[in-house]
Amino acid sequence: MGKGRNRDLIYRRDEKLLLRYYYWTEVERLRFDDALRVLSEKEFFLSEERILKIIREKYDSFVPEQYLAVARRPRPVTAQLSLFKGE
Repeated sequence: MGKGRNRDLIYRRDEKLLLRYYYWTEVERLRFDDALRVLSEKEFFLSEERILKIIREKYDSFVPEQYLAVARRPRPVTAQLSLFKGE
């Protein structure tokens, strides 16, 4: 085994980072700078600059398949939610 970082682990980390970035910005609707802060300080422990570099390099080819189904799912309306109150 050669010296240096494991390319497979780096690839998997970057994939996970992109999924979490997508989650925070598109699903949770967090602002860009707040999402970077969460990813940096609470999830990946990388500098915001490094996270931004990874996002810039890889986001164009990223397809968040597991979130596409959630985005296409219709949201319940108020009348449907009232059914869950037991009224």
